[in-house]
Amino acid sequence: MFLRPAATAALLPALIGLAGCASLTESTQQNVLVQTVLEHREIAGVGCVLYNDVGKWFVTTPARVTLRKSAGPLRIDCQKAGKGWAYEKVDAKADGNLWGNLALTAGVGYFIDKNTGAGYDYPATLTVVMHPAQDQEEGPPPAAGVTLY
Repeated sequence: MFLRPAATAALLPALIGLAGCASLTESTQQNVLVQTVLEHREIAGVGCVLYNDVGKWFVTTPARVTLRKSAGPLRIDCQKAGKGWAYEKVDAKADGNLWGNLALTAGVGYFIDKNTGAGYDYPATLTVVMHPAQDQEEGPPPAAGVTLY
C-alpha cells in the first residue's frame, strides 16, 4: 500500500516533529546516585535534601533517588551532626533531543520540553563535597543582621 504524494507530504512534517520531541520520547524523571565526600573520603549516613523548582527529595547517602527533571538548577543541602555540611548547586544540561526539537518543530516543542524538564538531565552521579563541622569552641554563627568587624 502506497500513500499518495499529498498524504506523504502532510504526514512527513508531523512525524519529524514528533521524533524530536523529548516530552514524547523521554521521561520527566531521572534516577541519580548521591554520594558524599569529606576530606577525600566517602562518608556514609549523611542526610541530604535535593530540591529544584518542581519538587523536594530526601536521601541518606550513599543512595539512589528518583527525582523530577527541570530546566532549573538542582540544589543539594547535606548535613551530618559532628561531621560536616554541604550546599551545592548543579545546573541541568540540555540533551540532544532538546536541540533537535528546537530545529524540527520551529521552537514549539522546545518550550514544551523546557516546561516539563524532559529535554534536560542532571549528572547521573552527584558527588557532594562536605565541609568539616565547626569546633564547638568557636561558638554559633552570629545572628542575622549582625555585622562583624
